[in-house]
Amino acid sequence: MPRTEPKPSWLKMRLPSGENVAGIRSMLRDKGLYTVCEEARCPNLGECWDAGTATLMIMGDVCTRGCRFCAVKTGNPQGWLDPDEPAKVARSAEIMGLRYLVLTSVDRDDLEDFGANHYAACIQALKDKRPDLLVEALTPDFQGRRSCIETLVSADLDVFAHNLETVESLHRRVRDVRARYSQSLQVLADAKALRPGIVTKSSLMLGLGETEVEVRQAFADLRAAGVDILTLGQYLQPTSRHLPVERYLQPEEFDHWKEVAERDFSFAFCASGPMVRSSYKAAEHFLLSRLGTS
Repeated sequence: MPRTEPKPSWLKMRLPSGENVAGIRSMLRDKGLYTVCEEARCPNLGECWDAGTATLMIMGDVCTRGCRFCAVKTGNPQGWLDPDEPAKVARSAEIMGLRYLVLTSVDRDDLEDFGANHYAACIQALKDKRPDLLVEALTPDFQGRRSCIETLVSADLDVFAHNLETVESLHRRVRDVRARYSQSLQVLADAKALRPGIVTKSSLMLGLGETEVEVRQAFADLRAAGVDILTLGQYLQPTSRHLPVERYLQPEEFDHWKEVAERDFSFAFCASGPMVRSSYKAAEHFLLSRLGTS
């Protein structure tokens, strides 16, 4: 049996509340939309929704990958896509109080283009409905196919995000065999090369057994790929079937890594904390990177 540490007090979740949270939830229901924020029971839902940020998952809820940290269902959707999804997603642009929307998706290795054209159609539908809405795509790796990345960044997109997830030595243990460390870095580098003005973002989970040297190397690799914004959070085991937590980092350690990322590696912004997730307060990160402030 793997050793399991008791969860520390600073990882307790706060219940979402407030008028803006209730209003966004009500309007989402009226439009038949559900967010990853709710489905994943994200601890930051209240804070993000109150700031006008939400995350929608597109292309279904069955992933063709089987990463050992993720609780999303694994299987083969056999090419299924909802042709009406771009129009459905565009309804979220009508929600008052929403100013930043993250679109994320499962991996769709069953599709010829891995879902890139459908993804881009959802982005464009949002922007056609409301040009001022900031849109981030938190994407899969599209098996590293550059043409798919070009399809995404050619859409009217504000932020291109793809998560590296962990350090190189742990990649094979943590992620599906089709997800490679070098491939994820190349995806991010290609997005920046294809559209130099776009903001790029990535995320790492800590507490899986990584060393300080390895974390610093991951920072260096992400900066070499042109990544502007970094988020760092504590890995939490979704179920007993998933990888156990090797260590719970102290909040002060996350403060340290934020300082290292911004001071030593010149990330435009780093959000770092036990409960930080990749879409955490995305709008603020975007604005900070654009303004060039820390």
